[in-house]
Amino acid sequence: MKTDLLMIFSVDKENKRVNVKREFNAPLSNVWSAWTEPEILDLWWAPAPLKSETKSMEFKEGGRRLYAMVGAEGAQGWSTFDYTSISPKTNFKYTSTFCDAEGNPNSAFGSSFWDVSFTEQGDSTIVDIVITRDSFEELEKIIEMGFKQGFTSAMEGLDKILAEK
Repeated sequence: MKTDLLMIFSVDKENKRVNVKREFNAPLSNVWSAWTEPEILDLWWAPAPLKSETKSMEFKEGGRRLYAMVGAEGAQGWSTFDYTSISPKTNFKYTSTFCDAEGNPNSAFGSSFWDVSFTEQGDSTIVDIVITRDSFEELEKIIEMGFKQGFTSAMEGLDKILAEK
């Protein structure tokens, strides 16, 4: 198994953007499934020790994923993905918003706008993620909440899932 997988995490303060470029040692079809099928997504989306639990998901333009990140003590942090664009096995875009268990937005956090692209390169797949926020303050807040560490941990969890396929 390849252990020197590409992982680039950069912050563009001027454009209120985070870019994560990550290589996976798996074919495109497996990586795409891991990002778009709730049964697989729940296995890796939350950084350990948290767990991801999807309440509902329609992966289609105009569809929504409603899920919780659940802590060891059972505390739940809810979010939605509202899918705005899908080009199968190439790219999808969505708006991610913190919310309650019914999907009602939590206005204290604003939303993140995700643009996720997939490229197969030999035996690997590159996922290029651009996350944009409405303001630099919002961007700063998610970074201070540990986004880089949490997302890096989730990507490592995905590596393990893909290695089992």
